[in-house]
Amino acid sequence: MEYTIDPQRFWHDPYPDLAVMQALASVVYVPQLDAALITRRADVFVQEKRVDIFSSRQPEGLMTRLMGENMMRKDGPAHQAERKQIFPSLSPRTVMQVWRLEFERATQAVIDGLQDKQEFDLVRDFAMPVSGAALVAITGLRQMTPAQMDQVSQAMIDGCANYSGDPSVERACHVATAQIDAHIALMLQEVTVNPDMSVLSVLRQGGQPLANIQANIKLVISGGQNEPRDAIAGTAAAVLMHPDARAYLGQAGAWGQAFMEYARWMSPIGMSPRQISGDCTVLGYDFKQNDRVFFMFGAANRDSSVFEVPDMYDLNRDTGPAIPFGAGPHFCAGAAASRVLIAEVALPKLFAGFPDLELTEAVRWGGWAFRGPLSVQVRRGG
Repeated sequence: MEYTIDPQRFWHDPYPDLAVMQALASVVYVPQLDAALITRRADVFVQEKRVDIFSSRQPEGLMTRLMGENMMRKDGPAHQAERKQIFPSLSPRTVMQVWRLEFERATQAVIDGLQDKQEFDLVRDFAMPVSGAALVAITGLRQMTPAQMDQVSQAMIDGCANYSGDPSVERACHVATAQIDAHIALMLQEVTVNPDMSVLSVLRQGGQPLANIQANIKLVISGGQNEPRDAIAGTAAAVLMHPDARAYLGQAGAWGQAFMEYARWMSPIGMSPRQISGDCTVLGYDFKQNDRVFFMFGAANRDSSVFEVPDMYDLNRDTGPAIPFGAGPHFCAGAAASRVLIAEVALPKLFAGFPDLELTEAVRWGGWAFRGPLSVQVRRGG
């Protein structure tokens, strides 16, 4: 089954096309992406775990070519070994004992800096510096500013989603990765002499070769800035767009539910690319070796056979079946840090500091591989 998209329209809003694909077949080939898309929730949940067929190893893939071969582009023992080495930096215990205080300090500093502003952009003025400061601490690249972290992360995200082959996007990505390598070189000696729980330090202590350190730091930056930034601003926007949500937020665990429903509704991580390891037939589709496949989390999280009125943001929804962080062995390693930063620190502090926020214009969204608000313009009420 083949389905044609308008790439620009798909970038602005992929969900109408994804719903059509879901209804058509389990696997749909999209020529504009040169990829077979798997969109149904049940299929994504099961097939993503079959790494013997749907391999993460993509030597010629965009991420590997632009950022190096990180653990996300490895399977089996190689993937598990690197994931195990990075785990001490991102474990739930480390997040609560080390990083949460850093998150709280950074968030409060940003809120304090906004006190004199009547209007601001939640993406640019709040979520970006909060997530950037958190990532500076977690990576160990403490000579970078939050704004620099955001810039290099966006350049890499754009590069990894550059399926149209825009040379200017690729050039910007190469500039960003060179900047990251320079900052790693600046901090390597420091974390060797004074080790800490940062990703850079943990990988250095583990004896990882420099190329692996560089590739995995870039992986953490590419996902650890844009996705929390967009989820902080996006969840806040979703709440502001739905006035009835305010009453719900007084309940215990409400911000966690608000974030998880946002992650289902808008899917900051929209898909996971894979490569077929050998000729096979799966879900009635004949794959050839090295075919490109996208597991579409964004579509799976709006599967109408699983979620009632899936296009609606609903805080009373059971989000348990959603797949916002993946479902297989490549489940997001930074999920614990993201949940604490977004749902336990940034959002509660934002609405405690500015309880009367209101939107001043319609929220604009963009992206399909990675999706979030382009801006969230707000003002303080009263």
